[in-house]
Amino acid sequence: MPVYDYEAVSCEASCAHCAKGFEIVQSIHDPRLTACPKCGSPIRRVITAPAIGRSKSKLDDRAKSAGFTKLKRLGKGEYEKMY
Repeated sequence: MPVYDYEAVSCEASCAHCAKGFEIVQSIHDPRLTACPKCGSPIRRVITAPAIGRSKSKLDDRAKSAGFTKLKRLGKGEYEKMY
């Protein structure tokens, strides 16, 4: 399920929870929140960049330590063992 970020519409009439913003896991079909679950102040959903994937170097390190072999294709039917 996706994670949505919310923040207070007005920092003056909000609690510490919604003033700094918070994340909540919701189904795509759930209605968006309109009030802070802690204080009831009006909130809005914030658009943020998604966290996609991991760096290739960390993935390669983890695969190597787990005993996997990485092959690089050089040509038709020709491969070089990377690790």
